[in-house]
Amino acid sequence: MLRQLRSVPRHSLPGCRPLSTKQHHLPAAYYRGGTSRAVFFKQDDLPTDRRKWNPIFRGVIGSPDPYGRQLDGLGGGISSLSKICVVGQPTHPDADIDYTFVSLGVKTPEVDYSSNCGNMISAVGPFAVDYGLVSPGQDSACVRIHNTNTGKIIHARFPVVDGEAASSGDFAIDGVAGTAAPVQLDFVDPAGSRTGKLLPTGQVKDVFDGVEATCIDVANPCVFVRAEDLDVSGNLMPDEITIHPGLLDRLDSIRRQAGVKMGLAGSLENVPGSVPKICLVSSPERNTRAAEQGQTADKVDLLVRALSVGQPHKAVPITVALAIAAAARVSGSTVAQVASEKMVDEGGITLGHASGNLLVGATFDGDGMLKFATVFRTARRLFEGRIFWKNASDD
Repeated sequence: MLRQLRSVPRHSLPGCRPLSTKQHHLPAAYYRGGTSRAVFFKQDDLPTDRRKWNPIFRGVIGSPDPYGRQLDGLGGGISSLSKICVVGQPTHPDADIDYTFVSLGVKTPEVDYSSNCGNMISAVGPFAVDYGLVSPGQDSACVRIHNTNTGKIIHARFPVVDGEAASSGDFAIDGVAGTAAPVQLDFVDPAGSRTGKLLPTGQVKDVFDGVEATCIDVANPCVFVRAEDLDVSGNLMPDEITIHPGLLDRLDSIRRQAGVKMGLAGSLENVPGSVPKICLVSSPERNTRAAEQGQTADKVDLLVRALSVGQPHKAVPITVALAIAAAARVSGSTVAQVASEKMVDEGGITLGHASGNLLVGATFDGDGMLKFATVFRTARRLFEGRIFWKNASDD
């Protein structure tokens, strides 16, 4: 005869204590911006003491997660889904709102405020309209955004329906299924976002680990190396970059050395995970894969494969795309050396990335400085409500 089993309260098990701590919660929203997603907070809903932000953000996203999946939060196990955006009242005279971007490590406890995210900024204007932080026009809105990470101003223009940011439309971006309403992002004077200089090292090219690299600071500090100098194809897919023997280690070594020389940190160990971004660049290839990807010389001006926080991106980050547009105009740079001399589209430079193609419009002054850069993205509110989390100390 089977004996009747009696349930045992967990707190009576050896090594367990009573689970008496309630979860924390705050108002929040979840948005897709370009090829990324992030949890949004209104700054007024967060503690005034910013030292209290990091545990909240880790708990919300589910970091650090040794399994790399962030199942206990809203992260998605990759850098493009491990993000927080905070939107509040403006502290810049030329802005309608402030926007602070936060990148979180997936397996690590890192909470990084050192960079901007060009994809998520496409959702900042819509969030500001949806939550009444700015008043839109009858059919459209133009929101002037101050990115507190870089001090730069970005103008977001998008259609409005009944006082909310439009979601439906016929505009498509590579890397996102379906179509949506376009969001035009105009980056004003984006050079020198962190270092105050277009060329932070004072040189068009530097050499790290025997590899030529161009370090440039536009929207975010970036370092560009030619794929051929690392003996790899320029149209590798992200998983191929990950498994290629030693490639990630070589790129991270170059990135850290570039970060020190750009003045972003005093030592290799202290270089932030999110900046500088590092990117492989190459000329369009003539092979079957290039044709299948739609990235032959008649379709794109160059191939780009970007990495962020140690992970290959499935699409090029917008800030990296802006930096490439500037670097392509710098004679002798690693980007200019592989870019097509005659652009396939008069509207700007067309980049072939792992998920498709991206056109970046750029306006330069007489000295070749990037004064204005434009990209088009899409964004959508996915949910709103209250978000719950528990801190590590609650366990």
